[in-house]
Amino acid sequence: MTPRILTCRVTAMEDLTPDVFRVMLEGRAEAMAHAPGQYLELKLDEDTWVPFSIASPQRDDGTLELHIQHWPGHDNSIRLRELIRPGRSVTLKIPGGDCVLDESSQRPLLLIAAGTGFAQMKAITEAVLRRQPERDVKLWWAVRERRDFYLESLPREWASEFANVRFHAVCETPLEAGFEGPGTIVHQGRIDAVLGDQLDDISQYDVYLSGSPPMVYACVDVLASLGLEPSRAFSDVFAYAPRDPLVPTAGSLIRGKRS
Repeated sequence: MTPRILTCRVTAMEDLTPDVFRVMLEGRAEAMAHAPGQYLELKLDEDTWVPFSIASPQRDDGTLELHIQHWPGHDNSIRLRELIRPGRSVTLKIPGGDCVLDESSQRPLLLIAAGTGFAQMKAITEAVLRRQPERDVKLWWAVRERRDFYLESLPREWASEFANVRFHAVCETPLEAGFEGPGTIVHQGRIDAVLGDQLDDISQYDVYLSGSPPMVYACVDVLASLGLEPSRAFSDVFAYAPRDPLVPTAGSLIRGKRS
């Protein structure tokens, strides 16, 4: 889709944690069209456009959802909080990005997100559950501490309701007993190390990754050892922070035999 510049209205804003807030925007349905996994850019001033993953698949009513990380003391973050208020109009450039769900594929999905990278994977997961409800989905969401799972009830709900969905909660600090539930599995550690320890052959998966370039490439380097197919790996990082090759021919994972 060719990006469009348009004005839409802020219909709601909700603090999900002290650090993350959810924003609902509304515009003409045809103008708000996008594919699952794409992002938009929000205009702060004539020279500043800030990108955000769209956290919802396309809806007939012209609404969409954003998850925004608030960084106290950061100028753009402060300006966003001032700009995005219910009832106000904002200017968007939409859509952007080629990291979109391939709905022609029936391969199982391995979705890997860090922090608010969950927003992109939320849009992809909701599109799959609506259009390809039998497709296997393994969602890995990595955070630093417990409170960073800012919308944990949603992937828990997916994993409980759909037998083909598994939610892997990865936290660098210990999670309390009882966090696990139906279809929800807990892991402690850094996401790339956990993936290397827990996964085996992933050659049949479509893999989507959302996070910082160091996080994404650390995961790619591990997954390359487990059969990652380069043509079936997708991330916005590949476009705005490319490296050569994107997927190495030999991965970085080294581990002994499992008992």
